[in-house]
Amino acid sequence: MFLVTGVNGQLGTALQTILQNKAEYIDREDLDLTDETAVKTYLQDKNYEYIINCAAYTAVDRAESDEENARKVNTLAPLYLAKYGKRLVHISTDYVFDGNNCKPYNEDDKTHPLSVYGKTKQEGELNVLENADTAIIIRTAWLYSPHGSNFVKTMRKLGAERESLNVVFDQIGSPTNAYDLAGAIVAALPQIKDSEKEIYHFTNEGVCSWYDFAKEIMEQSKLSCEVQPIESKDYPTLAHRPHYSVLNKGKIKKRFNIEIPHWKEGLKRCLQQF
Repeated sequence: MFLVTGVNGQLGTALQTILQNKAEYIDREDLDLTDETAVKTYLQDKNYEYIINCAAYTAVDRAESDEENARKVNTLAPLYLAKYGKRLVHISTDYVFDGNNCKPYNEDDKTHPLSVYGKTKQEGELNVLENADTAIIIRTAWLYSPHGSNFVKTMRKLGAERESLNVVFDQIGSPTNAYDLAGAIVAALPQIKDSEKEIYHFTNEGVCSWYDFAKEIMEQSKLSCEVQPIESKDYPTLAHRPHYSVLNKGKIKKRFNIEIPHWKEGLKRCLQQF
């Protein structure tokens, strides 16, 4: 039996759809992951095969002024789950990098987060590696699904309401269908070895800008909204975002023998679910 945290989020919902009765599912209403005593008490009589930690503070801009809560969820909660759960699959982010690379990031490339969100997620990674008996960390990026708040749902909503939109073209990455990530996690679970501690990267294949992504969303959704490219400096945000955060997925594909669909295919399947 597995335990999935953050079940009401995009990835948690996707995992519940795939795993069904093979796992137990909790969200913040069921257990405060930032309360060490509560986590210890909850886990002490249980022997989960793996805990899949999807819980995260993902409000990137809000985290800049809410560092305490971001750190509780992104740094301390993984620490407690690793310490008392022992076997953990933990989800992290491309925001641990500064985006100054000109080629896809490998797992062992130097991290240098630019935002509070990225820093707290990096700290969470270190806590997991130091405290879990067995730990798999999967960094992902640009996650979307039919559930929760995400770029695809926002673009579809605005695209139906407006004649034109401005979207940044100088931030480059790889969109990720939450169901494709969930499928990769489920495929990896039976192959993880005791005492293994590794970081892996997973996104859908292919590379694009947010502008390219928005254009494809409009086209596949058959919306006539015109998308205009702008620079990041013309759309200022509280948190600094990496300009280039393409992740190299060779390691996870080889280790767990998985095939990863292209992001346009992932988007097509997501839109069919609406």
